[in-house]
Amino acid sequence: MRLTPRGGRDGLDGWGQDEAGRTYLKARVSAAPTEGQANAALIKLIAKRLGVAKSAVSIVSGESARLKTLEVQGMDEAQMISKLGG
Repeated sequence: MRLTPRGGRDGLDGWGQDEAGRTYLKARVSAAPTEGQANAALIKLIAKRLGVAKSAVSIVSGESARLKTLEVQGMDEAQMISKLGG
């Protein structure tokens, strides 16, 4: 997942690819990247889109980076991609 803080709105912006050819989902949130506000907004956005509790979504890696790896309890990668429009 690639996060753009202070993006003007909260939403998903489709899929992108990094230099190594790995696919990621692009997300933007209106929150600032200070004191974890943007990460909290991302978790809320993903939980809402997947229909799960916020406590089921966690950032596994990249907490202070733009590229993040998320984990959703009770859901595998294929289910997440299907629900997020992949």
